[in-house]
Order: sequence, then structure tokens, then C-alpha cells
Amino acid sequence: MPLTLYPAIDLKGGQVVRLRRGEMDQATVYADDPAAQARTFVEAGFGWVHVVDLDGAFAGRPANAGAVRAILAAVPGTRVQLGGGIRSMAVAEAWLAEGVARIILGSAAVKDPDFARAACRAFPRRVALGIDARDGMVATEGWAETSDVSATDLARRFEDAGAAAVIYTDIARDGMLGGVNVAATAALARAVALPVVASGGVAGIEDLAALIAAGAGIEGAIIGRALYDGRIDPAAALAAAGG
Repeated sequence: MPLTLYPAIDLKGGQVVRLRRGEMDQATVYADDPAAQARTFVEAGFGWVHVVDLDGAFAGRPANAGAVRAILAAVPGTRVQLGGGIRSMAVAEAWLAEGVARIILGSAAVKDPDFARAACRAFPRRVALGIDARDGMVATEGWAETSDVSATDLARRFEDAGAAAVIYTDIARDGMLGGVNVAATAALARAVALPVVASGGVAGIEDLAALIAAGAGIEGAIIGRALYDGRIDPAAALAAAGG
């Protein structure tokens, strides 16, 4: 089964950055033109772009809207999924109306599950759950807080709500190039009926091969720092993923 690849554009102060383990003071700036970066990914052959408004995740409201709109304008027809600061139906509806293919709800799934479920029902297959885990427990507010809810339990709560997928991030691996947590990702994929997208730690082609070998349920993988640092060649990654 092919693996869908999602090159990541994380936005902080209008710039493209990568964090280490979600620490905002551990940001490396890779580009100051998010729209140009999105075009680069699309020209390389990627069909999706994964965008996160990091400032918005901490603020609880969109904080890099201008950069997001510039990305949408730069890559018309490309599927963009967006997370960070989407905490109300009005914000969710507005981004989908502006051309975002899929929104990602993270903190809202834990702190406002009624809204999250309502959004999944209102926009079937256009809402993904962003489940970011620290030692198996869900973290919220831009990873600044850790809840008492396990990743598996949270995903199960939304199985019947019409969610499109679960984007599972192992915070300890994110931005560290230490390899994706295949075991935890595969365990989550086996435990729930929703497709799972792996995030955090993808360092090379071997990680993509391991995710494919792990079996059904793992739909895709998000790639960040490894692309920016040149550790993964886009063409080789797409070939390895089968698409």
C-alpha cells in the first residue's frame, strides 16, 4: 500500500522553522518565504503540504494567517492540511472555505471534544485529529501541557465522528532525526479504525520502508527536518513511498 508523504511547513513569526521536541526556543529558521517553500515541495512532486501555525497553537487562534493564505495562493490545486489555533467552528469553516483541504484539530480534541466532534460531522473527511503524545499521553497547547488522556483513548473517541485521519506525533522524536517511532504508530493504527499518519523523527528512506512494512492502517508520513537538511531526497522518498 502506498504511503502518502506530507512535507512540513511549520510557521513561526511568518517564517518556516523546525523545532526540536516542540520547544519554541529551539527553532531553526529554514526560509523566510513560506509560499516559495510550498512551491518547491509541489515542484518536487508532493501532492500534499502539511502546514502548522506554531504561534497559533500556543495562542489558541490563528497567528500566521497571512503566510497560510500566501501558501494557498502559491500552490492552487495542491492539497494543504493546516493545524494550529483552530479552536472554533467559525475558524474551521473559514479555513476550509479559503481552500484548505483538511484542518487538524489538536488541543481542541482534548479540551473541547464537543466542538471537535461537531466539526468532524459538519465537514466529513476534512478534519484530522492531531494527536501529539509524550510518553503515550496527549500533549496540548503547542505541547506545553500534558493531559491525562492516552493517545489511543483519544483516537477511539472519534472513530465514529467522521474524522479523516489521526496524525500521530511522538514529541520526543520530533525534529531530532532519530527515526520515527514505528512501534507506537503501528500499535495505534491497529487499535483504531482511522487511518494513521506518522509524524516526528523521520530521518531517512529506511523510516519510510519501516512504516510500509508495519502493515495496514498507516496511511502516510510527515517529513520535516530531514527534507530541509537534505537527508532525504524528494524523488527518492516519493519512489520509496510508492507514489
